[in-house]
Amino acid sequence: MKIAFIGVGSMGSAIVPHLVAHGHRVSAWARRPEAVAALEGVARLAAPSEAFTGHEVVITMLADDAAVRAVLLDSGALASAEGGPVHLVMSTISPALVAEMQPLHTQAGVGYVAAPVFGVPAVAARAELNILAAGADEAVQRVLPLLDAIGKKTWRLGADPVHANIAKIAGNMMITMAIESMAEASALTEAHGLPAADFLEVVTQTLFACPSYQRYGKNIAERRYEAGFRLALGLKDALLARDAAAHRNVSLPGAAVVRRRLEQAVRTGRGGQDWSALAEVAHPDAGDAAQAVRAR
Repeated sequence: MKIAFIGVGSMGSAIVPHLVAHGHRVSAWARRPEAVAALEGVARLAAPSEAFTGHEVVITMLADDAAVRAVLLDSGALASAEGGPVHLVMSTISPALVAEMQPLHTQAGVGYVAAPVFGVPAVAARAELNILAAGADEAVQRVLPLLDAIGKKTWRLGADPVHANIAKIAGNMMITMAIESMAEASALTEAHGLPAADFLEVVTQTLFACPSYQRYGKNIAERRYEAGFRLALGLKDALLARDAAAHRNVSLPGAAVVRRRLEQAVRTGRGGQDWSALAEVAHPDAGDAAQAVRAR
C-alpha cells in the first residue's frame, strides 16, 4: 500500500518502521526534515499537500487542533486531494474539530477514520498500541491492515469519528486522575513514614495491577520523569475534556482538580517531563512529614 505520513514526532518515528517492515511504501513530511531523514526506507514529501495526491492512505499524527488546522486546512492540503485516499487521523483532537473536518473530507472525496491510540512511544516501538478506530466501515476496512501492523488491538467504536476522539480524551482524563490518586495516596503514606515505593509496589501489583498504574507508579516512586508522554500534552488533553464536557453540560469536578494541578506543573517548568511529574505538584501539599520521607 502507498502511504503518506504527516507528523513524524516521537510517536511517528516509532510507528513508521512497522509500516515499512510490512512492505508498505511510505513517504513522510515533518516540520523538521531531519526527522524523516532518520527513517530508513522512507521518502520525504516536500509539503503536506503532496500527501493527498498519489497515496492510498494519508496518516496524520499532529500535536493538537492548531497543528491539524494549520497543516491540513489552512494550507489547502486537504482541499487539494486527488484519487480518493483514506485519511487516518491519529491525533488527539477536539470533537468540535472532528465535526468540522468531516464535511470537508466529504467535499474533497477523502475517507475519514479517527484512530487515536493508547500507548507511549516505547509501546509503539513494540507495535503494541491499543487503537481506537471510528469511521465509515468501508474506510476502516481499507486501513485495518495498517492498524494491525502497528498495534496489538484495534477497538471499533462505530461510524462517527467523534466517538474515537472522545474515548481517547476520556481515557487520558482517567490516567491523569490515576496519577493524581497515586500522588495523593503516597503523600498520605509518606506522612506516616511509609515510603512511596513500598506502598505503590503493593497497590500496583494488587488493587491496581494494570499498565498505567504500574508505569506511572514506578515513575512516582523513583521520582524519574523522563518524557514518555509530555505533561504539556496531558494538559492539552485535559483542556479538551473540559471543553467537550462544557459543550454537553457535563460536570467533571475531579478532572477540574487535576487540570489545575497540570496547569501548575506547566507553570513551574515541568511541561516537558512525563505527565507523572504531576505527582511533584501534589506532594508540596502533603506537609513536612511526607517531604521528609521523600528527601531520604
